[in-house]
Amino acid sequence: MTHLFKSIDGVGDGSGTGLPGSAPMLDSKAPTAIVIGTGFGGLAAAIRLSVKGYRVQMLEKLDAPGGRAYVHKQDGFTFDAGPTIITLPHLIEELFTLCGQQMKDHVDLRLMAPFYRIRFDDGTHFDYSNDDKAMLEQVGSISPEDVQGFKNLMKASEQCFQLGFQELGMVPFETVGDVIKAMPNLARMQAWRSIYSLVASHIKHPKLRIVMSFHPLLIGGNPYSVTCVYSLIHSLERRWGVHSAMGGTGAIVQALVTLLQGLGVPIRYNAAVTRIQVQAGRATGVELANGEFIASDIVVSNGDAAWTYRHLVEPQHRKHWTDKRIAKGKYSSGLFVWYFGTNRQYHDVPHHMMVLGPRYKGLLQDIFKNHKLSKDFSLYLYRPTATDPSLAPQGCDSFYALSVVPNLSSETDWPAITEQYRDAIATALQDSVLPDLKRHVVSSKVTTPQDFQDRLWSYRGAGFGLEPILTQSAWFRPHNRSEDVQGLYMVGASSQPGAGVPSVLMSAKMLQEVVPDVTSFA
Repeated sequence: MTHLFKSIDGVGDGSGTGLPGSAPMLDSKAPTAIVIGTGFGGLAAAIRLSVKGYRVQMLEKLDAPGGRAYVHKQDGFTFDAGPTIITLPHLIEELFTLCGQQMKDHVDLRLMAPFYRIRFDDGTHFDYSNDDKAMLEQVGSISPEDVQGFKNLMKASEQCFQLGFQELGMVPFETVGDVIKAMPNLARMQAWRSIYSLVASHIKHPKLRIVMSFHPLLIGGNPYSVTCVYSLIHSLERRWGVHSAMGGTGAIVQALVTLLQGLGVPIRYNAAVTRIQVQAGRATGVELANGEFIASDIVVSNGDAAWTYRHLVEPQHRKHWTDKRIAKGKYSSGLFVWYFGTNRQYHDVPHHMMVLGPRYKGLLQDIFKNHKLSKDFSLYLYRPTATDPSLAPQGCDSFYALSVVPNLSSETDWPAITEQYRDAIATALQDSVLPDLKRHVVSSKVTTPQDFQDRLWSYRGAGFGLEPILTQSAWFRPHNRSEDVQGLYMVGASSQPGAGVPSVLMSAKMLQEVVPDVTSFA
């Protein structure tokens, strides 16, 4: 299949695939793999498959790598489009090690202190970190009676880490037998409980309940519905910290692209895949929007799993992921993201900040249950220039404000209300943590759930695929090895094990275990 390597966009011009002469010798008889999408999952999968011995080609719908981790640059500002919180950095480091490199030579990660500042609507705040002394002091200052409860919650989190992450985190859950084997662990964790329910069983004060339960919102889940297994995030962050990359998350993406250059893996941009061809139940290649067909021995989709099955695989090839099953799923929230640059700096605002509105449970009910866009909101405010001033012109700040909103099931007319909603966010920030903001905004860009659907091909504009409730996790989530099509594989937030940069990288690592060795194609 030598046509795989013909006239690839960017070869030799530094814009796409590699430095001339940098690629290792490829076995011309090795099986071929197409990876759809250059998000973290796709990039990690391409690296692992290439090291495994496959001849890999990547196809990207957009004009640059990253997928949800795309980078917007305008007016001298650099805006990370999506993921900004890096935990479990060793999962990234593994990819460099596989290529005989050291991550520190390519990526400069900085430990955040605090990890996040949670600002309540009354103006008070809580600085969340892995400093046990500081955490206990803050808990005690808000609610002395919750100090022991906090300690007990951390023990419960540690148990979920041991049982859920260390013992089950890398299980591909391909059979019912895998689920049966996991049942004792799930029972010990009481996995049927929500993370909010777990927190509330240990913590009494409403502010502290929010601080200890908000994490699922960062992966599109409702703390009142998401399984308490996700409390393991507390232990993950306590162990390995929360990091950010100098140059933004996009610097990690570019470093992984550099690794692929060294492996001789071409990336073709502006190459939207519109169909995965299936013959005799097996994926045999892909068709592009321009009508071009590219044959391959296996196909890996880093695209949204629901979109991949619904729009790229014809119905007659889908006995499991039928249109009806896809439509019945409960999908994660949508995301409204306002990227903006200011011509002044706000030194009091940390790198990561949660700016909470007046409601918590009621707001979440509107987003996830009522599918209703509320007038009030809570925000994740990201100020990377707190750590790396180079992401904005001198004396300026780069921000994004993310509002968790209903996905497109709400039937919100985003084109009609985008500016109104953006201005409401600007007003809320101006009245709370960014004084005189509107006068200082000099660059602005907005992404809505409609953009997630239209630009990123995310089903219903959901930010993270199926919501990570228990009945849509593990075996119930789209498998890394397709249940419907032989030779088709899934990685990314919408497949096992789930959303968030660590889970996405783990999906690529799990993929390595279920994809056949190259010798099986001989």
